[in-house]
Amino acid sequence: MNARAAVGFEPAVEAIGLRKHFGPIHAVDGIDLAFTPGRIYGLLGPNGSGKTTLIRLLAGLARPSGGEARILGLTMPDRPTLGKVGYMPQAEALYPDLSVGENIGFFAALQGVRGSAAIDRSLDLVELGSRKGAPVLELSGGMRRRLSLAVTLVHEPPVLFLDEPTVGVDPALRVQFWGHFRKLADAGTTILVASHVMDEADRCDELVFVRAGRVIARGTGADLRSTAGTDNLETAFLRFAGLDDAGRPLDAGRGPDPEAAP
Repeated sequence: MNARAAVGFEPAVEAIGLRKHFGPIHAVDGIDLAFTPGRIYGLLGPNGSGKTTLIRLLAGLARPSGGEARILGLTMPDRPTLGKVGYMPQAEALYPDLSVGENIGFFAALQGVRGSAAIDRSLDLVELGSRKGAPVLELSGGMRRRLSLAVTLVHEPPVLFLDEPTVGVDPALRVQFWGHFRKLADAGTTILVASHVMDEADRCDELVFVRAGRVIARGTGADLRSTAGTDNLETAFLRFAGLDDAGRPLDAGRGPDPEAAP
């Protein structure tokens, strides 16, 4: 935990009894969370567990069926607060016929960013400065992913929601991304990273396991492993979910109690 998170800052992101229903499907089913500034939180769970829906609710891009989402103390959706949020979705929201520079320039202007310095910094971070004039349709999938991150960071928001940010990114650049995420958190940014891959989880300060729209465990990677009685984080998730190592339901009483998680 860094110094900013340790001195009792008010939550930057909150979910209070948050729910989102799509007919009979309870994509988010009564989630309560509070994230303090200056920390990286990992939101982990299988596909279809509600991660993306939860992020969209927290970011103010969807209205809840019940409960409340707050950013910096304000109930979402709230248009002025959206300018303080960076959201990187799973699917790239880019204009393929425009150049790299035109894309990021457009989104920077929407966020009130003036001048080229912030744009150049963001493109250099993702190693796309030399491709500024290239049409997006000529970029590889990994390069488009990198541009999406640059677009997300260009207005230097205090709250970041990253949905599978390193998918398709080469290992060396992935390390650089996480290094930058850490620098942002150390400067006070609150970061929520959603993933269904466990191998990057230990880069987060705290983890939230979700399944079927509910939080089943929360804590540091070490604490969750300890509570689940395993050295493997994926196995820990399965045990908190009430499943054996092959993904089959455990007999009653054999799995760890999610309420016992830190």
